[in-house]
Amino acid sequence: MLSVGIITFNEELRLERTLRAVQGLADEIIIVDSFSTDRSVEIAKSFEAKVEQIAWPGYGMQKNNVIERCTKDWILLIDADEVITPELAKEIKKVIKDGEHAVYEIPFNSVCFGKRIRFGGWSGSSRVRLFKRNSGRYSLDEVHEQFLTDDSIGKLHHRIDHYTYEDYYDYLQKFNRYTSEGAIVAFNKNKSAGLFNIVFNPMFKFLRMYIFRLGFLDGVEGLALSTFSALYTSVKYLKLREMKRKNDIDS
Repeated sequence: MLSVGIITFNEELRLERTLRAVQGLADEIIIVDSFSTDRSVEIAKSFEAKVEQIAWPGYGMQKNNVIERCTKDWILLIDADEVITPELAKEIKKVIKDGEHAVYEIPFNSVCFGKRIRFGGWSGSSRVRLFKRNSGRYSLDEVHEQFLTDDSIGKLHHRIDHYTYEDYYDYLQKFNRYTSEGAIVAFNKNKSAGLFNIVFNPMFKFLRMYIFRLGFLDGVEGLALSTFSALYTSVKYLKLREMKRKNDIDS
């Protein structure tokens, strides 16, 4: 018996695709929504999902809120832009029936700007998405949360399709929020906002993704992702620099 859990905030562009993919797999769908202002809740309820709205406390805590509301023995906790392929759904059913582990990582395909991204370090990584209900919880990090468990971790073979960004507009819409969240994490870790992190670190990131990790083989989309990722790093540290300056003035 499987609960599918999802956290949402203004996900109307991608939520229907994600929910449609778990029909026939989920015994219940649990959604914790951060007071979306679009049609996210309406879409979720059209798939008979149980929806509860909770103000945003950070990624780790919100995912724990989902876990607490799941009632089945197994939980598949995915993001609203992660789509379960038919092959993966069959593998999940088999694992639930006779799997050896209590926790499973699932590998990812990245789909950005309408194209599957194969290089640049964007595909191939694995993350915990499937686990027994009492096997662990997420760390309380505002971003970059991790699943904490003492149980053994297995790995599935088939992949989740991760629709990271629908188009360039979608990327830029999220850019400001993500760089601000990253700056807050860096501030709390007392990271430096000097010239190296603002200028040279982004340059190295571009070269690593585009050249050394073969991002150029993904064509224009690979160039865009490498460029945007470098810009993300620079803007994040510029925001950190501004935060540090304001903090010095206030103190």
